[in-house]
Amino acid sequence: MNEVKIMPCLDMKNGRVVKGIHFTDLKDAGDPVENASFYQKEGADELAMLDIAATLENRKTRIEWVKNVSSVIEIPLTVGGGISLLEDIGLLLSAGADKVSMNSAAVKRPGLVSEAAKEFGSERITVAVDARRNQAMPSGFELVVSGGTRPVGKDAVEWAKQCEGLGASIILPTSMDGDGTQAGYDIEFTQAISHAVTVPVVASGGAGKLEDFVDAVLQGGASILLAASVFHYRLLSIRQVKEYLRNRGIKVIF
Repeated sequence: MNEVKIMPCLDMKNGRVVKGIHFTDLKDAGDPVENASFYQKEGADELAMLDIAATLENRKTRIEWVKNVSSVIEIPLTVGGGISLLEDIGLLLSAGADKVSMNSAAVKRPGLVSEAAKEFGSERITVAVDARRNQAMPSGFELVVSGGTRPVGKDAVEWAKQCEGLGASIILPTSMDGDGTQAGYDIEFTQAISHAVTVPVVASGGAGKLEDFVDAVLQGGASILLAASVFHYRLLSIRQVKEYLRNRGIKVIF
């Protein structure tokens, strides 16, 4: 097993870090630059910054947010939200992002994933797969877009496999059912994705206690562990999580 990485996530709205439950009921969680700097010092391996309102507000990710955050960290930064053109990706990478995460635009036009992988390198392309439970789907999970507001009638696991084939180097599945609840990652969904693809899978949505991180690796098959609420509200430290993982025989980077 390769080293497992810890990735705090800055969900952004109106220039502030926010956190909600099931993608709604957003609360302020601090300044993005202060949070980014803090997480790097704490030992984060990577950082995600998602402009959660960009697609809903029909606009691009705020470039200045990316510049401000990237200027205070050296760890890899993945940026998502409102990416619909190759030009958007180029601007974000120029502003300091190391990778980009696509979601709604990729669903709308899958060719964007393959074009981006060809233009900028597969290693820079993450596809976020948001889903909710729906037994009418073969896997039991239906793909949703536009910040979780719109189901698209497509099987989420099949879509993840398609994205790997198109050139995505990381799949970031988030279960709407678990988001922000601190009730644990949706292991069933994470596992369904990790069994279906060979690229690294990010566990996302619902981390609340130390055991959740272990479950995401040993049961869910995730190799990157994304969390927001537990880190923003200082319920757990990154060091605590890494020590707990190491004590359970999981390789981490200190």
